[in-house]
Amino acid sequence: MAKRLPPLNPLRAFEATARHASLSKAAAELNVTHGAISHQIKALEQSLGVKLFERAGQRVKLTPHGAELLPAVSTAFDGIAAATQRMTRPASTGVLSVSCVPALLLLWMIPRLGSFTSQYPDIRLTLIPSNDAKDVRAPHIDVCVHYGDGSWTDCWMRKWSGLELFPVVSPTLINNRPIRTVRDLVDHVFLHGDDGREWHTWLAAADALDLERGRRHHLGDARMATEAAVHGHGVALGDT
Repeated sequence: MAKRLPPLNPLRAFEATARHASLSKAAAELNVTHGAISHQIKALEQSLGVKLFERAGQRVKLTPHGAELLPAVSTAFDGIAAATQRMTRPASTGVLSVSCVPALLLLWMIPRLGSFTSQYPDIRLTLIPSNDAKDVRAPHIDVCVHYGDGSWTDCWMRKWSGLELFPVVSPTLINNRPIRTVRDLVDHVFLHGDDGREWHTWLAAADALDLERGRRHHLGDARMATEAAVHGHGVALGDT
């Protein structure tokens, strides 16, 4: 027995209107007029014999019947979109070599590895933890996720996000040698998690580049620098 289903276009109008809580925004998304959206929704309501929306000032909100219908419609559209994407996506195979700063690789990329594998099952990943800026131009590296100012003009680049740096120090150390101003850092060891660029950037912004001549340790990784700070061995830089 054939299933009784509403027409597709009224369902699209319903889903978009419910998502935006606005007929005008739904019309803009679907590239039709406000009147066309209103007509499609009325046709769907007449077909089902129930009211799906009610006015709420300048916006619309779902009735109980509309709220019951929306999850099923959204799930169906998501399934159609996913299936279409899988069918139309070019086959991807081979090896992808990715160089990434260690902390980001561990805390962001590794947790998402399963999702990548599900989407691209035929790609073999080579993940390389590295703080070396030379990886940007290394011939064996396909993608490099690295901190920088975007001055690699001979490469295709996309900015991920900005970076806010701040000093990190253990309570024990700061209680023994308080840091009330940037000048108080002269009494502490600078812990570097890279080649020194981050502390240079931070001190330059604080108009205190002369402090770079102070005591310092290079640990080669932001996590190790932070861990050293936790143990009271100096001041590291955290980031957001």
